[in-house]
Amino acid sequence: MSKLIAIIVLGIYLVGIWKFVSGYNRTNFNRQLPTKLMLALLWPVLLTVNTSYRQNFTKALKGKDY
Repeated sequence: MSKLIAIIVLGIYLVGIWKFVSGYNRTNFNRQLPTKLMLALLWPVLLTVNTSYRQNFTKALKGKDY
């Protein structure tokens, strides 16, 4: 059962990375690759602690301006 939960969590993490990277051009972030990779890999932490990142993450996923 714990393996199934780990696979589901990993899947959600990877989908979050994919969706963020796909919509990255809609954000206000720097377009350099290292910045893009760092922000994509740290999305769960940044989403919970940073309001500006949360708004840009929403833009990347849904294309909405806040």
